[in-house]
Amino acid sequence: MTWDPQQYLQFEDLRLRPAMDLLARVPLFAPRDVVDLGCGAGNVTRLLGERWPRASIVGVDNSATMLSRARETVADLPNIVFVSGELDAWQPPAPVDLVYSNAALHWLPDHATLIARVASMVAPGGVLAVQMPDNFRAPSHQLIADLAQSARWRAPLGALVRGAPTAPAADYYDWLAPRFARVDIWTTEYLQVLPASRGGDHPVAAWTRGTSLLPFIAALDSSHQAEFISAYNAQLAAAYPARTDGTVLFPFRRIFIIANR
Repeated sequence: MTWDPQQYLQFEDLRLRPAMDLLARVPLFAPRDVVDLGCGAGNVTRLLGERWPRASIVGVDNSATMLSRARETVADLPNIVFVSGELDAWQPPAPVDLVYSNAALHWLPDHATLIARVASMVAPGGVLAVQMPDNFRAPSHQLIADLAQSARWRAPLGALVRGAPTAPAADYYDWLAPRFARVDIWTTEYLQVLPASRGGDHPVAAWTRGTSLLPFIAALDSSHQAEFISAYNAQLAAAYPARTDGTVLFPFRRIFIIANR
């Protein structure tokens, strides 16, 4: 699966908002070292570098295309470096003051084990800050799974369907509370207003092309991609009807975690 920074950043303002909401709640004045775990295109890493210009900041991602874009995004900020690494295996050389992860950890399974490993990266007095989409039971995501498991698409795509990767908020509290002095967890549902897509897709399909739809598209050749997306667009039109001005309302739920060690 190849990430497309341009497609992902088509909705940069909407994707950036939860990252900024998470960042605003980080209770650190001057961290010495920061890890941006799953840094993607680097637009959020830039916010970290601008807030803490004296910190040593490392952005970690497994996508070469995203890392290339990230290096361009922060070229003028000398306190930021990027490394290639798998999020389920990469570790800093020593615990750091802030582990920040925006819209990344939901791509990984077994969150009980994952959260324990990520928590071990945080130094005494440090903070773990995590935001993840929690919208996997919404039509935007469920329709992809339903299509992939239908008779037409089960052979090439059925194995790609997975259950909701995020756990209930209470589970994250139970996993983190023994390791941190204070754990703050909340959820927010953003009522996102998507403009009409210029490419012919339903606006929600334009959104998921940058994320959840990616592995399914990658498994098909170009002609079958068009057929699958056409069916998806038709179902999205019923689930998220266009309003009189052409926009579409796209409710999107997210989970936030701030844990102080």
